[in-house]
Amino acid sequence: MRILFVGDEAVFPATLVELVAELGQDWEVERCEDAGGAMARVAAQPLDVILVAPTLPDMPPATLLGQVRTLRAEASRVAVIDGDQNPPARIIGLAHRFLPAPLAPEVLLEAIGSLEELRELLDNPVLRERIGRVEQLPSPPQLYLRLMNALETDEDTSASDIARLVAGDPAIAAKVLQLCNSAYFSNGRTIADLRAAVTRLGISTLRDLVLASEVFSLPGASGVDRAALQQRALLASRLAKRMLPESSAELGATAALLADIGLLLPGVRDEREAAVEGDARPGHAEAGAYLLGLWGLPMPIIEAVAFHRSPSRSSTRSFWVTGAVHTAMALAAREEPDEAYLTRTGVVSRLGDWRGYAEALNATPLAA
Repeated sequence: MRILFVGDEAVFPATLVELVAELGQDWEVERCEDAGGAMARVAAQPLDVILVAPTLPDMPPATLLGQVRTLRAEASRVAVIDGDQNPPARIIGLAHRFLPAPLAPEVLLEAIGSLEELRELLDNPVLRERIGRVEQLPSPPQLYLRLMNALETDEDTSASDIARLVAGDPAIAAKVLQLCNSAYFSNGRTIADLRAAVTRLGISTLRDLVLASEVFSLPGASGVDRAALQQRALLASRLAKRMLPESSAELGATAALLADIGLLLPGVRDEREAAVEGDARPGHAEAGAYLLGLWGLPMPIIEAVAFHRSPSRSSTRSFWVTGAVHTAMALAAREEPDEAYLTRTGVVSRLGDWRGYAEALNATPLAA
């Protein structure tokens, strides 16, 4: 895998670049100071990952990222941003992932390693090239990622802390409260503020509502019924969570929530419809999984999204997250899951209970 760092020693110290070169098997690592040198290298040979500093001496980072998208659309584009700030507006849609400066070695290595895993899981150059050329590629859900970071780094994060984070984005906060007060979640009790939402619904449910509010507000392909897509996603999320043990329930819930995110991307094929001979568009499941991989979500979620339409293709032979997402998505859409797969993984006896739970949830409207 060929990796190019673009920026000075202050952002990419020689020791850090050397560490990446030493630890990555078959990683070819280079660094250049400016955009001109970077474009010369990009033009000379293929590129897998490019990391760009917050400022460059000869060109705005956004301009460089745009040129890389044109010349090497298949490359994963990573922008380094100052501290914990939001990405600059001019970079959103150009970079696939954002990393905070100063770069911690473990954060950098995890990011590059996950991109390598993604390429191994979805070894499809056409998919990478097509998604890489999307001009308005949805950016990672920043509020959700900040919320996850707060929960992971501080065990004492309180309901007030979480409410304060969500309130920092008024538009998302309003959508979260709207969902909280729908019949689907409120049980008839009005939730007046975000702190009450955290207390009454729990952190995991609130987190999923934040994610749903962000993802289904993203710019995307026209002609998509976002309300129906969101309702099916929320229903499938609850179903998948019920199907899995506590240790993996949250992974399943998040994966089901995002399973059809590929339908928001332009130029993809809806895999729920019959394939047409000669249609070379990538399927929405793999396209969505690739987008999530670029965002840096955990590999079990990426694999579940990629194979939720055909779970037998998954490398995981047990039911686990992929199986739960496949079954939950089918039941949420009132379709039949793959019973041969469920039989092979030893869970077909539970299908009746899951179907009954899905029917009960389907009877509850999402809209307030």
